[in-house]
Amino acid sequence: MLFTKMHGLGNNYVLFDLLKSQFNNQDISQLSMKISDVNFGIGSDGIILIGPSSIADFQMRIFNSDGSEAKNCGNGLRCTAKYLFDHNHAKAKCFTIETLGGVVQAEVEIDQGQTVQYVTVNMGEPKFLRSEIPLIGHPLDKAINEQFVIGNEIYHLTCVSMGNPHAIFFVDDVHEFPLEQIGPIIENSYFFPDRVNVGIVHVVNNCEIQYRVWERGSGLTMACGTGACAAVVAATINNRLDKNIPITVHLPGGDLTVKWDHQNQVWKKGPAEYICSGDIKIPTLF
Repeated sequence: MLFTKMHGLGNNYVLFDLLKSQFNNQDISQLSMKISDVNFGIGSDGIILIGPSSIADFQMRIFNSDGSEAKNCGNGLRCTAKYLFDHNHAKAKCFTIETLGGVVQAEVEIDQGQTVQYVTVNMGEPKFLRSEIPLIGHPLDKAINEQFVIGNEIYHLTCVSMGNPHAIFFVDDVHEFPLEQIGPIIENSYFFPDRVNVGIVHVVNNCEIQYRVWERGSGLTMACGTGACAAVVAATINNRLDKNIPITVHLPGGDLTVKWDHQNQVWKKGPAEYICSGDIKIPTLF
């Protein structure tokens, strides 16, 4: 199978183009774990399968390095959109991509060489109901700056779904906070039946935030697109930012621009880059 490895701000995935060829009866979860293994596979945060869709222009399926299937991924969407346009699958600059979390709209900006430089994605409306996260408790309640006792600590979490679940809280210094220790504890808390992505935020000013993330199924990553959106939404709903203002989100892998507009849509803009391409003999992984 031919593959292309790409990254969005360091959040890296191995892409397989199923518009051109197909897997033959493979266990995709096992395949993702094998390919993501840096010692015996290619090494990545997961794999992306690009294929046809009956409800959108294209479909993206994304599997984490632990084999679990993600509902959505902002960095993965940018990589997918760039790949689709650069490889002439998408003929227009604006097109739709089906994800497990719903259909999203992507728009590409091209450079003078006619390759994609930036991708803007409409990530849709944020969801806050406990049933939409999911989060234990009354299904119609929300968790906005709510106090949770997890382990021996108290955390004030704002829970947001951007097609996948995020628990956001605010810290004084995102670099000093021990996210690698606290992240897995919150991720696997009984409060979250499907686990949760854990994000920490420091609001720099009214148009900048710093953000780090512990992703469910992948651990610490350089960037998380849906998490950056959830971070802006959480800061806004807690009156730390204003709506309809483009916010620069500083992540370890680079910057994204996120805007939550007055129509309740969250827009995310950022780059995606190629790392390498090649072919891999799938049966040798098993």
